[in-house]
Amino acid sequence: MYFKKSGKINTEETVKLAVKTAKERNINYIVVATSKGDVPAYLKDCGINVVVVTHANGYPESGVQELSEEKRKELEGYGFTIYTSSHVLSGAERGLSKQFGGVMPVEIIANSLRMLGQGTKVGVEISTMALDGGVIPYGEDIIAISGSGRGADTAMIIRPAHASEILKTKIREIICKPAEW
Repeated sequence: MYFKKSGKINTEETVKLAVKTAKERNINYIVVATSKGDVPAYLKDCGINVVVVTHANGYPESGVQELSEEKRKELEGYGFTIYTSSHVLSGAERGLSKQFGGVMPVEIIANSLRMLGQGTKVGVEISTMALDGGVIPYGEDIIAISGSGRGADTAMIIRPAHASEILKTKIREIICKPAEW
């Protein structure tokens, strides 16, 4: 499915397509990106293991976590696993490139994935973060739900690899994404 535009206008359809695909393919985990906690709420009764990956603490503002404690508790109440860590496709490398100039190898991977859309990059990133954090199993296909800013507009079947083997990640299928971003 290709959406004409990117953004939160596609959230409900993205989640429906992701859940439908997970059930049809017997995929046991959905990993979803969030900053404020809005998208995961659409998954509250899906019957699938949901892992919510937040922005790293300190992004975009030092010392701040965008996901409020109230929203975190709400999502945990649905039975979701909440996971927060450094962004695997930026993190320390972005800090170094800002400080010293130039481009680091992981930033090249991130920007290459963005050629397919911001949601593609974020989907790979959150899947790797969740795998490295031990909140999804190694060696299984999962569905990643992500977006191009606010809301969700991208869903993919991914077999993530650990950050230490990032190039072994397999994007098995793009379920939906915006045609333009």
